[in-house]
Amino acid sequence: MEQEPGEAAGRELAHRRKFMLIFRGGAVSRDDMSPSELQAHVAKWYTWSDELTRRGRRNAGTPLDNPGATVRGHDRVVTDGPYAESKDLVTGSMVIEAASLEDAIEVARTCPTYEFDGSVEVRPVQDHGI
Repeated sequence: MEQEPGEAAGRELAHRRKFMLIFRGGAVSRDDMSPSELQAHVAKWYTWSDELTRRGRRNAGTPLDNPGATVRGHDRVVTDGPYAESKDLVTGSMVIEAASLEDAIEVARTCPTYEFDGSVEVRPVQDHGI
């Protein structure tokens, strides 16, 4: 039996799960970059994100800006921040689609953040349709 074009790809998409990539540190958390260095690095992010979208993997995402605030504890105390070490500062997130955790990790390994010692945490998104 002959498959219709795109039929296998459709089955592959149906078996994908959502994963969140949580970006920490990297270029945007640094204050020692020139505007042209930062602009060149951001261009790499746009290229990477556009390629994920073109491949049907990118679902949603956004960079984060500063300043922010943190609400903590039972008393809901508000502090300016977050003032974590720059390498631990959450700088953005993206939801992607992948066949497995290993597949999502392979996508994360292609991220431009490593150029400036950033990190990517890969987490499965809970499926509430279960």
